[in-house]
Amino acid sequence: MRIGKVERKTKETAIQVEVNLDKAGESVVETGIGFFDHMLTAFAKNAGIGLRVSASGDLKTGAHHTIEDVGICIGEAVAKALGEKRGINRYGFFVLPMDDALAQAAVDFGGRVYCKVDAEFKAKAIGGFEIEAVPEFFSGFAQGARANVNVKCIEGNNDHHKIEAMFKAFGRAVGMAVAVDERAAGEVPSTKGVL
Repeated sequence: MRIGKVERKTKETAIQVEVNLDKAGESVVETGIGFFDHMLTAFAKNAGIGLRVSASGDLKTGAHHTIEDVGICIGEAVAKALGEKRGINRYGFFVLPMDDALAQAAVDFGGRVYCKVDAEFKAKAIGGFEIEAVPEFFSGFAQGARANVNVKCIEGNNDHHKIEAMFKAFGRAVGMAVAVDERAAGEVPSTKGVL
């Protein structure tokens, strides 16, 4: 089983994360931010992974630090679970429609950090989730996982639908990238021989 566990404690947040890349299951997510819990549960379901997140943070000053730090921790847990990354697809991508919204996501677990998020929103927050923190989650994941992450909302009117489509598309892309490719015969997916 490819399982990764991470604990992170700062003056701003205290977070515990566990991911299981080989066993999809019921996610248990408790961050104190209802909409964020919903998005992480949707991410895990679409990635086909088990996810446990317990986070507490300085929410009275805003959700920004909690959202970013949870992204870092989930990324680090995925990286731990992947180990040397032998036999994985490495790359994943998906285009996902959700009602009026259309989002695309791509990820490369190649060991280099880069993140680009392209989306426009009208609302300031949904259910305690500060919308300006959407890119911070994906950037945090990219840092923690040492991955390239590219997420874009192509179109949409409803901000809830747009963000949910982005998280679900990202989940699908991550699920594809971490899946084992039987043809790879346990090789590292790089011409360099190491990632």
